[in-house]
Amino acid sequence: MDSQTSQSSQASPSPQTPHTFQVDLRGLVDLLSHHLYSSPRVYLRELLQNAVDAITARRAVQPDAPARVRLTAEGGALRVEDSGVGLTEADVHSLLATIGRSSKRATTADGVDGLQEARADFLGQFGIGLLACFVVAERIRVVSRSARTPDARPVEWTATDDGSYTVRTLPDDARPEPGTTVHLVARAGAGEWLTGERVLALARDFGSLLPYDVRVGDEAVTDLPAPWDRPYPSPATRRVALARHCHELFGFTPLDAVELDVPLAGIRGVAYVLPSAVSPAQRARHRVHLKGMLLTERAEQLLPDWAFFVRCVLDTDSLRPTASRESLYEDETLAAVREALGERIRSWLTALAAGDPERLAAFLGVHHLGVKSLARHDRDMLRTMLPWLPFETTDGRLSLEEFARRHPVVHFTRTVEEFRQVAPIASAQGIGVVNGGYTYDTELVEALPSVRPGTTVAELDADTVTAHLDAVDPAEELALSGFLAAARAALDPLGCDVVLRAFHPLSVPALHLDDRAARHEQARAAAEEQADDLWAGILGSLRGGAPRARLVLNHLNPLVRRISSLGDRELVGTATESLYGQALLMAQRPLRPADSALLNRAFLGLLEWATHGDDSGSDVQGGGQA
Repeated sequence: MDSQTSQSSQASPSPQTPHTFQVDLRGLVDLLSHHLYSSPRVYLRELLQNAVDAITARRAVQPDAPARVRLTAEGGALRVEDSGVGLTEADVHSLLATIGRSSKRATTADGVDGLQEARADFLGQFGIGLLACFVVAERIRVVSRSARTPDARPVEWTATDDGSYTVRTLPDDARPEPGTTVHLVARAGAGEWLTGERVLALARDFGSLLPYDVRVGDEAVTDLPAPWDRPYPSPATRRVALARHCHELFGFTPLDAVELDVPLAGIRGVAYVLPSAVSPAQRARHRVHLKGMLLTERAEQLLPDWAFFVRCVLDTDSLRPTASRESLYEDETLAAVREALGERIRSWLTALAAGDPERLAAFLGVHHLGVKSLARHDRDMLRTMLPWLPFETTDGRLSLEEFARRHPVVHFTRTVEEFRQVAPIASAQGIGVVNGGYTYDTELVEALPSVRPGTTVAELDADTVTAHLDAVDPAEELALSGFLAAARAALDPLGCDVVLRAFHPLSVPALHLDDRAARHEQARAAAEEQADDLWAGILGSLRGGAPRARLVLNHLNPLVRRISSLGDRELVGTATESLYGQALLMAQRPLRPADSALLNRAFLGLLEWATHGDDSGSDVQGGGQA
């Protein structure tokens, strides 16, 4: 068979046949209720949104058109009536019966539509429309009359949750004026969502800032102007009113209220300062209205991370909602708004520092962590807050500015444990130390010279502390050589040296000093104990001349002097182990298994000695005595 015959024998492709998607409305409603929307309550927001958008569209071409929305709930049914632009029969088929179609995208033959022209003023952007109502309703009936086609008769669209619908025209008297009325009949188990009390609560929650007259029965829903835009006779009255608003909204009375006015972003609102400290890791949730309609109560990305000490409520016309209209879309606009709002809170802090130190001190007493987080990256804020931000120091709780004035060198520790080890001793020797172990504190201390020229900052280590302690007279130390040898032998297995110094306070018998390198060596030694032969060899080869911790015995302490005069070498070792354990506990250092075993052994050894007495009579010091 030749190639032409072979090709002609192959089957020709069949012609393409167009098909349309079949939508299971019940399945779609389930998807909406369980995955897109967080709660059935959003059905009322969708109804309010459609009504407000319809009024906005009508006023775009008829500025003096009435602007009212009326909701009536009774007998397991809800009626929502608006004075908006209304729908023609063609609109009904195109918009209500086509899933995903939005009136905001509709255009006329000349490419321009009244709705399209007013798109920037619409709340809805995604065309999901009345579908959300099927979450609570088994039947939806819409009666509408178009304001754009005065001669058109009212049209009725009735749909059920099985996906079927009917459309018919009605007599003129069925709806004499333009606008739309939506009737809902509750589905089984959802009747509570259509009660008058629930509808009123939801309408006020979602629509209190809407620009039109919205009522449930005779009860007003809108409450304008917004609390932050109302005129008040005095600043004190304003603070009281906003505090009441915050308590009603969030359930707490704020420390202060920060106005959020960003005209370029179309934002007005207020940030309420929490009255108690919260974790920086806790994501703040804010309340955001979009063109008056509540969008979300859980906006987490609205402010910079450092501003975790406030809760915001605001209205915006610039931010973009997600498809569910329950959160904000992360884009360049939101990033710019976040920066602008952060700058507003930063300006508030600067103003407090300049003009109201009492309020600033009250704020920092609760929320210094938030300001420290900001100051890490903002040198101007660090410079402004330098006289105010509190730090734990050997002189008490002070600002870095005050501490730096007292001490020519600002010593600091990187951990709380290190600070607890050296604070009493350093203070007695006149060494000023800042505890850098708390969140952000080390970073801020190290940044101090950049905002306070001439300041010297140095990390405090074991060598620095030891160098500030007085040396013991060489003759006395030589006389105690036997005692020191026994003490060093007792602690050598723990990787700890013993030195003798004279220091204050006299009540401290011993001081345990180490640094991060010494702790690293201890961790390596612990790992070596648990390793197999191969890894033990590798770890052992890394030891080299690694630094060791040291136990500094206080020659001025009466207990140490008595121990140094003991004649029993074994008892000296037990007593030294006890001093070592007590020094660890005083520093609140975590105990290794070897340390815990030593404490138990020393405790039992001292009990045994106390029970049997010192019978050895031997002199570990060769006749010498302290």
